[in-house]
Amino acid sequence: MTDADASAPGDSGPTAVLLDVLPTGRPDDDRPQSRKSPVAYGLDAESFALYELSLGDDPDLSVGDRVAVDGPAVGRYREVSFDDLTRNAAAEIEYAVEAIVDADEDRFVDFYTEAEPVTLRLHRLDLLPGIGETLRNNVLDARKRGPFESFADIESRVSGLHRPREVIVERIVEEIREDDLKHRTFVERGAQT
Repeated sequence: MTDADASAPGDSGPTAVLLDVLPTGRPDDDRPQSRKSPVAYGLDAESFALYELSLGDDPDLSVGDRVAVDGPAVGRYREVSFDDLTRNAAAEIEYAVEAIVDADEDRFVDFYTEAEPVTLRLHRLDLLPGIGETLRNNVLDARKRGPFESFADIESRVSGLHRPREVIVERIVEEIREDDLKHRTFVERGAQT
């Protein structure tokens, strides 16, 4: 199924990247097979919320597809925590985050351009893995010369920051997996309840 098939053009609801599709329902569901409905786990492309989706009877969906959560392919959905995911879904998180970051590069490049302090002693850039005081100051100095245009632009203008895309992906995955983080930048609070 293509992205266009999964979501109608006018849909304004959340779009999820599928992490796991279970055509015969959840394995821990003890009901007879005839009473089970297909289930999928998905990651919201905006808020990074995790969903369990009840699918129609004949889903033509696979891992990595994008589906409108409020669209015709999904009967019901509910938010779930990382611990509620199947092992396959948990293993797909990083790939799904990479796909989301690649599809909306401008949004994540803008983070490097627009990140502000959290407190007087802590900057949002400090929350990124591998970024300390020196690297943070290099980013702040480079963005004074103008907004960043791409991850490649960040890499070329900021001395010492060699993988800006991977740094963002790693932080998002950490925020999805860890429910006790004090500061969140990408995953909305309440999205991981």
